[in-house]
Amino acid sequence: MFQIFSRGAHGTERSAWEVTRSVWYAMFMREAISRTMTDRMGWFWMIAEPMAFTLIMVGIRGFIRGDRLIVGAEFIPWMIVGLMGFFLIREGMMRALGSIEANQALFAYRQVQPVDSVLVRNFLEVMLRTLIFLLFIAGALMLGMDLTPDNALYAMWDWFALWCLGLGLGLIVSVAGSLVPEIAKVVRMINMPLLILSGVIFPLNSLPHWLLEYVMLNPIVHGLELLRASFFEGYQVIHGTSATYYWAWTLSTLALGLLMHMRFKDRLKAR
Repeated sequence: MFQIFSRGAHGTERSAWEVTRSVWYAMFMREAISRTMTDRMGWFWMIAEPMAFTLIMVGIRGFIRGDRLIVGAEFIPWMIVGLMGFFLIREGMMRALGSIEANQALFAYRQVQPVDSVLVRNFLEVMLRTLIFLLFIAGALMLGMDLTPDNALYAMWDWFALWCLGLGLGLIVSVAGSLVPEIAKVVRMINMPLLILSGVIFPLNSLPHWLLEYVMLNPIVHGLELLRASFFEGYQVIHGTSATYYWAWTLSTLALGLLMHMRFKDRLKAR
């Protein structure tokens, strides 16, 4: 088996994995400082956005009475879990869109590949989103609202599954958006429709059966329902929710995204 080596600072040989790990660490620190320190209001908006959205939806609840359509879960915790899961997937796509252009200068080093920028950004995103979710859980407990998962192990697994889907979609749109700029604009435009069609702010059980069949083709719905089921033990998921279907989508997007990065690596570096 052949192994690629690279010389270290003191002339020692390093394996390909050690070189890649060093690249990821350096890029991670660069992204973390840029994301959290460059904008003085960065931390505020990461917490304020989902909080403001939740407050708005709670106000609208009085008109749509969505809480009456949810079996086995309180409306506000149900919606918070859905928002956190959706934001994790959405940010996985949106952060990946500009990752290649933002790190273009680093591709002059042969050890740095375009896919590294997407992987690092998504890893940073899941860490930040996990921290924000934990802050929401702690805040809810202080307000007397139970937002702790009834099955913590399943909740962590489903949270990881949502990140994997966001990563897979991010890998795809990062290549497609870089090669065809119009695709990046379309991805940004579908954020709000995707939020509504994913059952984040109102339960999809109220939809007609013929329409629900089409909505259930959206894998995000399955991922959010599985996450909610791990948080609320008595929650009745939407009929047709399938972990198999969700993971088929997730693994397909991951494979397709990685293949696209391998196929168009040189074109992405040359931009």
